[in-house]
Amino acid sequence: QVQLVESGGGLVQAGGSLRLSCAASGSIFTINSMGWFRQAPGQERELVASVTSGGSTDYADSVKGRFTISKGVAKGTVYLQMNSLKAEDTAVYYCAADPSPVIKDVTRYRGQGTQVTVSS
Repeated sequence: QVQLVESGGGLVQAGGSLRLSCAASGSIFTINSMGWFRQAPGQERELVASVTSGGSTDYADSVKGRFTISKGVAKGTVYLQMNSLKAEDTAVYYCAADPSPVIKDVTRYRGQGTQVTVSS
């Protein structure tokens, strides 16, 4: 089993930046891909960014050019640098991990989430 713990959420003004962190524990050797989802009230969950086992990254169109996902030195760690934040980025952000090479909509592991609130 794998546990994921997110940190770094908070309240920021529009145009500001935040950096989310995610650290995995447990059977981290099973992890090959990691990513970040978000869900705002009344909206469907959205895959924001992902990174494959080989280091390739992918982003939702809504965050391209503003968000950057990166893997940490330690296996099972991933970061999400969020710049030029907008009010519509307000959501609970979830870290996700999976044994498959690419993150899909349904992942085996997911964290508890961290709230990001952007004030306009």
